[in-house]
Amino acid sequence: MTDTLIKVDLTQSPHDNEMVHNRWHPDIPMACWVNPGDDFKVETHDWTGGQIKNDNDASDVRDVELEQVHYLSGPIGVKGAEPGDLLVVDILDIGAFEESLWGFNGFFSKQNGGGFLTEHYPLAQKSIWDFEGMFTKSRHVPGVRYAGLIHPGLIGCLPDRAMLDDWNTREKALFDTDPDRVPTLAALPNTQSAHMGKLTGEAKAKAAAEGARTVPPREHGGNCDIKDLSRGSKVYFPVYVDGAGLSMGDLHFSQGDGEITFCGAIEMAGWLHIKVSLIKGGMKKYGVKNPIFRPSPITPKYDDYLIFEGISVDEAGKQHYLDVHIAYRQACLNAIEYLKKFGYSGAQAYSILGTAPVQGHISGVVDVPNACATLWLPTDIFEFDIMPGNDGPTKFLDGSIDMPIAQDL
Repeated sequence: MTDTLIKVDLTQSPHDNEMVHNRWHPDIPMACWVNPGDDFKVETHDWTGGQIKNDNDASDVRDVELEQVHYLSGPIGVKGAEPGDLLVVDILDIGAFEESLWGFNGFFSKQNGGGFLTEHYPLAQKSIWDFEGMFTKSRHVPGVRYAGLIHPGLIGCLPDRAMLDDWNTREKALFDTDPDRVPTLAALPNTQSAHMGKLTGEAKAKAAAEGARTVPPREHGGNCDIKDLSRGSKVYFPVYVDGAGLSMGDLHFSQGDGEITFCGAIEMAGWLHIKVSLIKGGMKKYGVKNPIFRPSPITPKYDDYLIFEGISVDEAGKQHYLDVHIAYRQACLNAIEYLKKFGYSGAQAYSILGTAPVQGHISGVVDVPNACATLWLPTDIFEFDIMPGNDGPTKFLDGSIDMPIAQDL
């Protein structure tokens, strides 16, 4: 029987669990140790540590304390792992807790986190999604039901001291270009609600003041939000410290490419069954700087898509040069406007794009001045026909159902 090396209690604060942390720092002690070739289970909190509730009130999304996130289970030390190795992680299985078969999606308030389309949706909103085996549906976003592809949004190894210093230096320089921007340009080190695993006393205080926030992806992996890291996938992580220090969390039941809602995907608590091994000297052997991976062979089978294009001309009509961020935003906005014709609110349509297994593609980056990005929306997730026709769209919703919204205080 496979051992569960890290357990969590959803009724207790993650701060009471020394096998959990919410910052990256090389001094965080290993929560436990394993041998290459071992397989084991790890339980995780949802990324907010239980701050979001299964109800119809979005004030918890509005008031979320972002200094807490993300809660990660680990670090797990792998005996014999040394800087320059590759840590090979096989995700054997992954799932939700039987006592917690639900997840959430939301938009943060522009004043507290923001998101990809925060100028269009500046107020906090949320939707609750119930799990029905491998499928999910929402009382707040009717008319859709789709298969999940459960994956860790965040998984990576500890940085060494030099890498941590590089992260903090470059992100502070970006922050300083517009320190008053809302939302902020970067999440800098912050001791508020920092949880440093087994560290205590002065060592904890020092590490908390330096520890990198878990918000962005970086060279070690981290918050990459790659939906294809599901059952059967294999990830090769660069090792920067002795023991590697593997941590994971931020589980998603389902997600669209880009996780565009930021409080995104369908967030959940749950567990992973993984196996670890090593490729000695693998970073130099294969020229690896950032993680590489083999995707899961298990994907939701959707063969028919309606594809929306976007180019690098923003909402005000301003031309940008080969900007794929602008182009993908336009593709998303075009899809939202289309879905609104069937009776969805903009927020419901936005939530669908963040949670359903939509595909995002960079279709062109050479035809000056416009980059082209596309959003592939699977048509089979809908309980009605969304394809264009001469008769026009049939309204599926009448506006009587919408997502909970919380006004800023």
